[in-house]
Amino acid sequence: MLGISFVTMLVALDQTVVGTALPTIVAELRGFELYAWVATSYLLTSVITVPIFGRLGDYYGRKPFVIASIVVFTGASVLCGMAHDMLFLVLARGLQGIGGGMLVGTAFACIPDLFPDSVIRLRWQVLMSSAFGIANAIGPSLGGFLTQYYGWRSVFYVNLPVGLLSLVFVMRYLPHLRHVEHTGKMRLDWPGAVLIAASLGCLQLFVEMLPKHGLSASAIALFVVSVASAYVLWQWEKRFPQAILPIDMFRNKSLSALFTLSVLGGFSMFSLLFYAPLLFQGGFGMSPKEAGLVITPLVVFITIGSIANGRIVSRIRNPNAMLYVGFTLLAISCAGIVVTTRSMPTSILMTLMVLGGLGLGFVMPNLTVFAQQTAGREHLGIATALLQSLRMIGGMIGTALTGTLVTDLYVGGVRDTLSRNGATAWLHDLGDPQILINHDEQTTVLGQLAHAGHNGALLLEAARESLVSAIHLGLALAAVIAVVSIWQSRRVPPVKLTRQVEPAILAD
Repeated sequence: MLGISFVTMLVALDQTVVGTALPTIVAELRGFELYAWVATSYLLTSVITVPIFGRLGDYYGRKPFVIASIVVFTGASVLCGMAHDMLFLVLARGLQGIGGGMLVGTAFACIPDLFPDSVIRLRWQVLMSSAFGIANAIGPSLGGFLTQYYGWRSVFYVNLPVGLLSLVFVMRYLPHLRHVEHTGKMRLDWPGAVLIAASLGCLQLFVEMLPKHGLSASAIALFVVSVASAYVLWQWEKRFPQAILPIDMFRNKSLSALFTLSVLGGFSMFSLLFYAPLLFQGGFGMSPKEAGLVITPLVVFITIGSIANGRIVSRIRNPNAMLYVGFTLLAISCAGIVVTTRSMPTSILMTLMVLGGLGLGFVMPNLTVFAQQTAGREHLGIATALLQSLRMIGGMIGTALTGTLVTDLYVGGVRDTLSRNGATAWLHDLGDPQILINHDEQTTVLGQLAHAGHNGALLLEAARESLVSAIHLGLALAAVIAVVSIWQSRRVPPVKLTRQVEPAILAD
């Protein structure tokens, strides 16, 4: 459990540290058009690899894949720290996503391997939640501190010692268990993996292209390829004996409802995690360190909520009620951020982050435990992996939609302001939100505007207001999705947490 907890810490630390540092990274590497892709390239490759290795873990045991995933993830983190431009960083994040997908697809399913009894499993998950909480507690502040004093590259290098520690514990102590008997060599569903990549990749490109270029021929073509790939995938998986996506799982009413909630929850969660730091730094003028401190309650209370949930959910008559409570708190948090202003006290911002964290803490562990309870031993790994993968799909769509919405609205607002003031020559400089974070560049542009007879401070403030309005609208969409999630929670049939013990096979 300590080994698995360190692995959890590795993933959690990366997510929270990078989110805080991202605005500074974009300001230095110059490429705001790829801002969303730093997140979505990681999510896209993770989405593809999670179900593949979740299925392989069911058949061959999870230990060798956990070890391989730590090596890939840690190595890719080093490459991210060495990035010299945004494209290199996006590609390195894609490789990191492969390692992260392997981690999520195998490490998280190790818990029910070790503890088949769902009630006992909830108690032991406190250890895992605590590791997640430690990483989340120090992540945003650490990201802001490292970015401000040691440069943004250090936020990736911090994964190196954690990765090495994880590797030592997993290699030495994690047992090699498997739960599915098989003879001969298992056929891996490579056509299914390719079709997943085609469908989700084209969907991602379509979502990003639509707000910028409208329904152009290329956008329509991408959407058609995405839908066609999804249809062919569905038909293929019906016939393939060892499908990555077992179709019978989607016919299960309880599992399909949980999968839907995972997508919706991922949409709101990742939109909040990636664009709240940009709002606080670019829109409200906070330093990376200050923004990290404000974001910290969000990730800390995910853990506190998870621990509290473990104590509550096994003691109440209707465990499903926790889903309603969790999504309600998440909706309040997102809606609250939409009405925030720069003059609002920090305590109110942090309170909204607390509510969002508690909401996610009540939702995420229950979706996982409910799915594991429903799927059965043979599909344990793939059910856990699919739940994580679908959350990432929701996150991918959420960050892409929010990102393109923010970019389009911000540039439009700045263009209108500059046109009214006869300063359209500076659209290239002010049209990229990185200037709101990069103080050196601000000084240069303000000097140029003053020399040309313009009030540069006023134009810069107008650009800041445009960014705030754009992010507010993007997070309003996340709030609407959270409200939809409350309504969708009624589709989950009543779940009973029962005590059960099933034998596993010790592979070595």
